[in-house]
Amino acid sequence: MTASATTERVSVERDGDVAIVVIDHPPVNALSHAIRAGLLDAIESVEADDSVKAVVIHGQGRMFIAGADIREFDAPHRSPLLPDVLLRIESCTKPVVAALHGSALGGGFELALACHYRCASSDVQVGLPEVKLGLLPGAGGTQRLPRLIGVPAAIEMMTGGEPIGLARMQELEIVDHRVSGDLRAGAVDYARHLAVAVARTGAPPRRLRDARVDTNGIDAAFFAKARKSLPRATRKLEAAERIIQCVEAATQLPFDAGQARARELFEQSRNSTESKALRHLFFAERGGSKAPTLKANAREVKKVAVLGAGTMGSGIAISLATSGFQVSLIDTSAKGLEAGNERVRTTIEGVVQKGRMTAEEGARAIARVAAAPDPGAASDADLVIEAVFESLSIKQEVFAKLDAVCKPGAVLATNTSTLDVDAIAGATKRPADVVGMHFFSPANVMRLVEIVRGEKSAAEAIATAQAVTRRLGKIGVVVGNCFGFVGNRMLYGYGRETQLLLLAGVPPQRIDRVLEEFGMAMGPNAVGDLAGLDVGYRVRRERKDLPDDPRYYRVSDLLVEAGRLGQKTGSGTYRYEPGSREPKPDPAVAELIRTEARRLGVVPREVSDTEILERCLFALANEGARILEEGIASSAGDIDVIWANGYGFPRSRGGPMFYADTVGLESVLAAIKRFATGADARYWTPAPLLVELARRGERFTTASRDSQ
Repeated sequence: MTASATTERVSVERDGDVAIVVIDHPPVNALSHAIRAGLLDAIESVEADDSVKAVVIHGQGRMFIAGADIREFDAPHRSPLLPDVLLRIESCTKPVVAALHGSALGGGFELALACHYRCASSDVQVGLPEVKLGLLPGAGGTQRLPRLIGVPAAIEMMTGGEPIGLARMQELEIVDHRVSGDLRAGAVDYARHLAVAVARTGAPPRRLRDARVDTNGIDAAFFAKARKSLPRATRKLEAAERIIQCVEAATQLPFDAGQARARELFEQSRNSTESKALRHLFFAERGGSKAPTLKANAREVKKVAVLGAGTMGSGIAISLATSGFQVSLIDTSAKGLEAGNERVRTTIEGVVQKGRMTAEEGARAIARVAAAPDPGAASDADLVIEAVFESLSIKQEVFAKLDAVCKPGAVLATNTSTLDVDAIAGATKRPADVVGMHFFSPANVMRLVEIVRGEKSAAEAIATAQAVTRRLGKIGVVVGNCFGFVGNRMLYGYGRETQLLLLAGVPPQRIDRVLEEFGMAMGPNAVGDLAGLDVGYRVRRERKDLPDDPRYYRVSDLLVEAGRLGQKTGSGTYRYEPGSREPKPDPAVAELIRTEARRLGVVPREVSDTEILERCLFALANEGARILEEGIASSAGDIDVIWANGYGFPRSRGGPMFYADTVGLESVLAAIKRFATGADARYWTPAPLLVELARRGERFTTASRDSQ
């Protein structure tokens, strides 16, 4: 085997009469400009070489091609564009085989579709996840895929954005040949076999562009039903609608005209605010923030102790056990420990029943959790995560006990959602080993962890929390220590405005409707009922810095004091029928609010939907600006990641800071100044950073570190 041609990171090698085009662009073989140019040169060279009878395209390393280089989407186009490269591959007169292994996603899968044939190893996954970035497959995928697997499956695959494995690929006849042994050698053998067949029959290689789309039963009614059948969150995405329009074009137009329409819609998506928001989150979630890099090694963690077997503690234990950690689940209450251990078992068994884990994997995960009634069981743990009642005095007592029993070097983490990590660390003689790890409920489902850096937290302790979070498959964002850290500190401003709107006479269901139409997963009043109104009530009792304002969270306090705690008691801001989670307006709550507003001298007024939205969302942005000023968050991207993953902020809006940028910081500042009247003035002092960025015409998400 000899090398006959080479370009930057794309090489052409030979195995007899078969040319192997090798893409070597670690770590994921992204289709950057250099790779596209190399592919085009490679296919031209093998086409011109009469000694080449067939071609294999192979991705070096652990995968075929994971997709396009997303960083290029914000830059001017550079030829050759991927659609043109794929058209040239497809027009090759010699059989071209894609050798698929690992991931073949986005543009990588589109490249495979442009090849004449596809072979694969057993570890392969293919998919078109562009919709998750507010995009559509722009290099021919919307036209080729319906021709290969049919319209219904193509719509499902592209609007869902999830990858599929080899078994499903074979059902859909995406794969022409399965290779059991060495993929490259098997692909070469398969390509040579195809070359012989082409030479014998004289027929040109098979091209998907020449295939007919099966339109049996595919009409306007079908597409209308397809739109209505999309999941609620997907249905709101502009990209999902454009994907369906592209597939409609595939059923009605010749390939070239359909692809021209797809490129037009792709450019609309690429330039849309929706896609820019989703790409902003993509990079921020993958370490694209301005957070300082820790030059520290994580400590080895094999065994973790979780203190508190309630809903949060057992959820954390499930995450740990299913990720391979040995876990001691500790609770001094025998009843609580039994319930928590049972929750671990039934939850993991439920995951097995849903097919997300094999029975053997589930059994091993359950076996990794050992229930213990005494904190002494944490003595040999490498990491301890405390998840007890949200009370500073209780947590300090727990940490004093941990300090006495845990081995030197163990990282002690508190799951507090609001309390002072430094005050908790002060209960130990090892504050350098103490960090915050604020999981979100349910901890075995939610992806976010706020990793709280205390004043004395060692870099190694923070690095350890980050490493464990990554192993759990979660997103860890390092934040500073203050009340509520980033997410809950901002939440208090959001909730404050909700409460003040209630007193002004705005019904809770209208507030929730406006915010849900904006895209929030749930309205703030429904969220409060779901979480339990007593949770925030207890936190406010712990605080010493509440504003001297009788209106502050007054409605919520009255509901709790009346025993209306939310869904768990059948009534909160809303009422709930037995066995139902559907919130229903309650006249008793409306009367309670009216009575309290009169007592406080709050005069009902007309409030527009726009004002509801601005008050709630600009309160988030203004507090976020203060958090940036104080260094509690390292970047606007970190704040947006927290709110998109922990608080139901719509990903298509990019997070509260990105959303403020899209509105324009001058407009946000003007609205804040309008709200700063009367008794509300205390809440609407503009953050200096907001004022400065608005003056300079800058954005939160692109401002330099010096601006913060």
